Amino acid sequence: APPSPTPRAARARPRLVFHTQLAHGSPTGRIEGFTNVKELYAKIAEVFDISPTEILFCTLNTHKVDMQKLLGGQIGLEDFIFAHVRGETKEVEVTKTEDALGLTITDNGAGYAFIKRIKEGSIINRLQTVCVGDSIEAINDHTIVGCRHYEVARMLRELPRAQPFTLRLVQPKKAFDMIGQRTRTGKSPGEGRMASGKETLRLRTQGAAVLEEGPSPSEEEAARRVDDLLESYMGIRDSELASTMVEAAKGSPSVTQLAQGLDSVLGEFAFPQEFVAEVWAAKGEKCQRRIHELL
Repeated sequence: APPSPTPRAARARPRLVFHTQLAHGSPTGRIEGFTNVKELYAKIAEVFDISPTEILFCTLNTHKVDMQKLLGGQIGLEDFIFAHVRGETKEVEVTKTEDALGLTITDNGAGYAFIKRIKEGSIINRLQTVCVGDSIEAINDHTIVGCRHYEVARMLRELPRAQPFTLRLVQPKKAFDMIGQRTRTGKSPGEGRMASGKETLRLRTQGAAVLEEGPSPSEEEAARRVDDLLESYMGIRDSELASTMVEAAKGSPSVTQLAQGLDSVLGEFAFPQEFVAEVWAAKGEKCQRRIHELL
C-alpha cells in the first residue's frame, strides 16, 4: 500500500510587531499582542508611560491630523502607528441657525467621539476655533465621554434652533509643523482602507484579531458606499462598521433577513428600513448613492 501522506503542519501564527510614535513627537516604540482598539491604546500608553485615556485617536503612516489615514478596524502589517494625545481644552458657543451644523462625527472605539469632517460654508465651518480632529468632551456641560458616535450625532441633531449651546472640545496635541492646521474636508476614494493584496490585522470589538488579506476592490467600494450612507442617514463615519455591514449584506438573501441580522448584533443603532435597503443594495455594483447632510 502507498505510504500515507504526511500531515501538513499547522501554520504558526506570526509574531506581529508594530512601530509607534506619539504624533506630536517622541522616540519610536514597539507594540504587540493586542486584539482590539482598547488593547492597542493600552499597549501604546504603556510604551510611553501615559494613561490610555490620553489617546484621542491614531493615524497610520502620518503624524498629521489626516482623517483619510485614520486607524479603523484594519492595520497593514507594515503600517506605522501615530497616536494623537490630548492637547488644549476649549469651549465654543454655537447658535444653531440651521438644521444642519455641518459636521460629521466618528469615534475612536474607546470612548471618545471626535469631528471627522466639517462642511464648507456650514455653521461649524464659520467657527475658526473648531477643527477636524477635535474631540467632543461635553455638550452644555453634559459629558459625552463614553458615548458612541451615533449617540453624539443624535444629541446634536436634537438641539433646538436659535438657542445657543456650548461645546467643550479637546484638540490633539500638536507638533511644531502642525500649528495652524485646521481642517481637511475632501473625500478620498480609498478613505479608511488598506490597499488590496496586502495582509492586514483585522481588529474585532469582540474576540481575537484576525490576520487576513486586504479587501478586494469591490469590497472596498461597497464598504465606502455604506460609509457614505452612514454619513448621509446618521451623520457618522465608521469604516469598520461599514465593512461589518457589507459582510452581513453579502450573506443575506433579502432585505428582511439583513434587517433581522443587523438588529440582532447592532440593534442599538436603530437603523431605519430605508437605510437597511440601501445597505443591502450596496453589495451590488449598481448602487445609487444618496448623500445629504443630517447634522
